[in-house]
Amino acid sequence: MTRIFDRDLPRTEANHAPLSPLSFIERSAEVYPDRLAVVHGGLRRSWSEVFRRCRQLASALQRHGIVTGDTVAVMLPNTPPMVEAHFGIPVTGAVLNALNTRLDAPTLAFMLDHGEAKVVIVDPEFADVMQQAIALRKSATPLLVIDVEDAMYTGPVQRIGSVDYEAFLAGGDADFAWHLPADEWDAIALNYTSGTTGNPKGVVYHHRGAALNAVSNILEWDMPKHAVYLWTLPMFHCNGWCFPWTVAARAGVNVCLRKVEAKAIFEAIREHGVTHYCGAPIVHGLLVNAPDKLKHGLPRGVKAMVAGAAPPASMIEGMEALGFDLTHVYGLTEVYGPATVCAVQEGWDKLEIGERARLNARQGVRYHLERDVRVLDASTLQPVPSDGETMGEIMFRGNIAMKGYLKNRQATEEAFAGGWFHSGDLAVMCPDGYIKIKDRSKDIIISGGENISSIEVEDVLYRHPDVLAAAVVAKPDAKWGETPCAFVELKAGATVSAADIVAHCKKHLAGFKVPRAVVFGELPKTSTGKIQKFELRKLAGSAVAIDV
Repeated sequence: MTRIFDRDLPRTEANHAPLSPLSFIERSAEVYPDRLAVVHGGLRRSWSEVFRRCRQLASALQRHGIVTGDTVAVMLPNTPPMVEAHFGIPVTGAVLNALNTRLDAPTLAFMLDHGEAKVVIVDPEFADVMQQAIALRKSATPLLVIDVEDAMYTGPVQRIGSVDYEAFLAGGDADFAWHLPADEWDAIALNYTSGTTGNPKGVVYHHRGAALNAVSNILEWDMPKHAVYLWTLPMFHCNGWCFPWTVAARAGVNVCLRKVEAKAIFEAIREHGVTHYCGAPIVHGLLVNAPDKLKHGLPRGVKAMVAGAAPPASMIEGMEALGFDLTHVYGLTEVYGPATVCAVQEGWDKLEIGERARLNARQGVRYHLERDVRVLDASTLQPVPSDGETMGEIMFRGNIAMKGYLKNRQATEEAFAGGWFHSGDLAVMCPDGYIKIKDRSKDIIISGGENISSIEVEDVLYRHPDVLAAAVVAKPDAKWGETPCAFVELKAGATVSAADIVAHCKKHLAGFKVPRAVVFGELPKTSTGKIQKFELRKLAGSAVAIDV
């Protein structure tokens, strides 16, 4: 039966177009062609210049043979080529795979193979590890390696590619036609997350979700036109929480930063009039604890966004002393980064610091354009009481959720079981409707904004010939938020030191995954031999740290 409002009212290209964040740069280049878009050291580029370079990149990739559905990987810090990659790669129909610059060669090799990358763009800082990763690839598919030059990089330069980035762009057409995807469900990006095992899972983003989360960022922050955004958050993290697209939508300024250092951040804020920046707790802690001489002359009202761990009272006080406005958000790779926000209510600023910290430590409420976020009973999928006591699992539903896990149908079906995305994070619903995490069911450790799989670290510990049993939990850390703490039970007669265990782990793990503390002794176990991690969390202090 045709409804009255559907009769003779067809959907056509005149009244329907796919959502894509690629439209944002096109508009900014048209409306604000001469507005500043990128700052990097002494480099300045307008939006028209950046748009032209993105079109050249897209054209050059197509001329190389890149087509819809291909993967183009990048191993880049927060530099202008990384900004360009977020537009020039997906407009070809290809998928952007921004690699985590902190990973080791075997993990990177797995990602190149699993994602079937056909091109990789490499910054000189990471040439050595990428050369190792490329050598470890199992795939025989040809891989074009493009070297980037950067005047702000002062280290040794090693060329591993067959072409320079600027020369590659020069081979592209600056008038390349800018076409949005035919389907907003098309993949725009591939991001890897460790999950609960050592094997990374490939999280696939779609154009619609990227566009909606980018706009949600604007709404949560009341982000004005021409905002000046400082890149302290790595763009490989959930595509910089979608902020490359957010900044383009506001015709803002991307202030690039190769390395996160307090002096460089404060200088950038003063010199460029930075209005917004994001980061893990370690970034904000770095600023709060910096020498006072670095803090003089800072503008007030800079908006800062924090995720990865709840901001403690000392951080809130420290940010207020700097004159910065701190916003706490929560999310996962699978939901494009932030998907909830601890929206500040009127009157909170009048409360004493301990109470403000308690309220702001919560994960909060759903992002503007996320359809629904609830704490549900994992077995019944019914909402838990809003009593601040009954635990359930945080689950998401709506447009800001991944397409699924690449080449992993079972994991995808499990993640979306019952019509909800299962975060794996255990939480309570407070009486005022705000969510608060109580524990992490997946045993993920968040250190400096990086996810560390305890199972992956445990697997390495078990490879040590003198280790009988091992378990890894999160240990609170003033600098990193959390660090891995290893509890190790040695075989009879073994005389292994903590330094020996750490040295063993360094051979097999990226540096940020290596345990910062090692505790020897018999591990608490159930009658069936299962290690009781909750007891170890108590010993490490992590249970208390989460239940602030």
